[in-house]
Amino acid sequence: MQLQKIAISSNQFIDLTKPIDLSIPLDPNVGPLAFHIPAPRFEPIQVGDFIGSVSKGGSANCENLFINAHGNGTHTECLGHISQERVTINQCLKQFHFFAELKSVNPHQLENGDYIIRTEELDLSSIPTKCDALIIRTLPNNSSKLVTNYSGRNPCYFDSKLTEQIRLKGIKHLIIDLPSVDREEDEGALAAHHAFWNYPTAPEYDRTITEMVFIKDEVKDGTYFLNIQIASFESDASPSKIIIYSIQN
Repeated sequence: MQLQKIAISSNQFIDLTKPIDLSIPLDPNVGPLAFHIPAPRFEPIQVGDFIGSVSKGGSANCENLFINAHGNGTHTECLGHISQERVTINQCLKQFHFFAELKSVNPHQLENGDYIIRTEELDLSSIPTKCDALIIRTLPNNSSKLVTNYSGRNPCYFDSKLTEQIRLKGIKHLIIDLPSVDREEDEGALAAHHAFWNYPTAPEYDRTITEMVFIKDEVKDGTYFLNIQIASFESDASPSKIIIYSIQN
């Protein structure tokens, strides 16, 4: 029997038959790109006379996947993204279900033309204490986020003071619809990443950042039940599937 509902309190439940998928499909032909990283490639394997493509005469489909999680769509990364020590997403992410607050934000434009999200744009005080995750939808919001090549376009990013405050708020998992919390070209500072993971002062290994999701307009701001799904990659990041569920009374 298929499980359809889960009670999360005496008067609240989530309906597992109504998932809201925030992840962008990893497609070699269509999808967002960033940091001048090439598009993913899916190619049938060839071993001797065998080719892993039924359409090309093979007995089964069997593809090699060439991807870079950081530039090829929705991905979840860990402290290993910025640390000298080899730390992997499979080591760091050990729980997969959380309460999450979704907030829409209008970025601020700086005098140099950059768009940035600061503490002034995001009211952290309104986030329920039970939430371990924060999902940010930047405005304006449209479906171009599904296909944009952000490389060389200096997309919106976060002020490191804000990611520090998000950490101090107790948020363990930050999910955004941008290619990065940091500026595309920042001479390698990655200040917002460092502030969120408190690195190198006192590294916090159980935190993750998920980038390049897409949240449709009909998904309203508020509190949701979140499921972060990754592959068990022993690497600093993995392509990920980000699912939220409405909390119903």
